[in-house]
Amino acid sequence: MTSSMSKSDKKKVLDFAAWSFNITTSVGIIMVNKALMATHGFSFATTLTGLHFVTTTLMTIVFRWLGLSQPSHLPIPDLIKFVIFSNLSIVGMNVSLMWNSVGFYQIAKLCMIPASCLLEVVFDHVHYSRDTKLSIMVVLIGVAVCTVTDVSVNAKGLAAAVIAVWSTALQQYYVHFLQRKYSLNSFNLLGHTAPAQAGSLLLVGPFVDFLLTGKRVDHFGFTSIALFFLTLSCVIAIGVNLSQFICIGRFSAVSFQVLGHMKTVLVLSLGFLFFGKEGLNFQVVLGMILAVVGMIWYGNASAKPGGKERRSVLPVRSEKPNGALDEKDGSEK
Repeated sequence: MTSSMSKSDKKKVLDFAAWSFNITTSVGIIMVNKALMATHGFSFATTLTGLHFVTTTLMTIVFRWLGLSQPSHLPIPDLIKFVIFSNLSIVGMNVSLMWNSVGFYQIAKLCMIPASCLLEVVFDHVHYSRDTKLSIMVVLIGVAVCTVTDVSVNAKGLAAAVIAVWSTALQQYYVHFLQRKYSLNSFNLLGHTAPAQAGSLLLVGPFVDFLLTGKRVDHFGFTSIALFFLTLSCVIAIGVNLSQFICIGRFSAVSFQVLGHMKTVLVLSLGFLFFGKEGLNFQVVLGMILAVVGMIWYGNASAKPGGKERRSVLPVRSEKPNGALDEKDGSEK
């Protein structure tokens, strides 16, 4: 019993560390990118993401050279599917932000949670308890209250939002799926996917950014401060990409989305702190409180027996490299 408790406590500590790592790096990169884009005019989001994956690829190469990442295998068809989903997610979110109002863009982002839930129900036969469902609804309502303002919809904006929502949900589901199916840890999966994403995004990124902004990235006049923020963004992106894979591997795409809205609350709070408090009002504060209450409720409800159960068995390979997931059936209880 003692060893079981200590193992459980160790898991809680590692879970908390993983979430803290993801939230810290995600909020940090948002702040840095806001300075880079809004203050210094580097508005080439897709190309910037390609550069993020270049630095992430370099990290995986260094880890492999140091012997911290073991050799692994990911079939080419699965790699191609993942890269398609991931790149569609990145481009789709950028296009959705350009073609839609901020309010509808936020609604589309919230739709990723029910989309991820549906994928888990259909493919993994996951069952959610009533409390878990209600807690997710509270999170959605809270985030909507504090972020959604004007809402206007147009046909091409709606199409971009649909593509962005489903490609993001599929990409995050696929992270968990591939890690379980092939016993890949976060470093190994990044080692396979980051180079492919870096190459493909750097190839199409400048064209996508020109379509979205009317500006060419090769005509951008870099200052020393802009270059500093660009470099800092790429360094932090290593942590963002790694922590995303760690969190989804340890939990699920749905849990990652639900608790990930803590980042929204923190970004709003830091925005008010560093960029002015004019947007801070009763509605925003109420929404933040609802969102935090919902996240705490979700954590408790999903951790209870029957709160969230995976009722299918996904076979994985018996050999487990260092850091691979412990479970063999992918169950989450």
